[in-house]
Amino acid sequence: MSARWLVPLMLLVAGQTLLRADLTQVKAEPNLEKRSKLALDHAGATLKEARTVYSNSDVAKSMALIAEVRESVELAEQSLKETGKNPRKSPKYFKRAEIETRALLKRIEAFQDEMSVNDRPSLDSLRTKVQQVHDDLLMGIMEGKHK
Repeated sequence: MSARWLVPLMLLVAGQTLLRADLTQVKAEPNLEKRSKLALDHAGATLKEARTVYSNSDVAKSMALIAEVRESVELAEQSLKETGKNPRKSPKYFKRAEIETRALLKRIEAFQDEMSVNDRPSLDSLRTKVQQVHDDLLMGIMEGKHK
């Protein structure tokens, strides 16, 4: 009976590995809007991995993954800017990014609460950057200005 569950479990793990694309693969996406979405998906998956690694007491690897989350968020922001589109006139990807950055902020705050008091400041710069990207996206959608 356990063998019957083993194959679907292995396929699930393999699928999750494939979904979490390497950041260089994300950068290779020619469509800027899709690149932005892929970068934010990558940021979310990497943050999840950083939490797991941190809970296993590998602080150094966790900090490297946190830096990769920041790089992913910056890539998403830059990709949307490079589209040259007005967020108010074409809000689909801008609104999606705004929603995903808000969710990412909540996950960062939850991760920070789980961390040791001494390690918490390591997430401050990431949290500030994600908040700034979120606010810029929201202002662009609300005001219609392309920043």
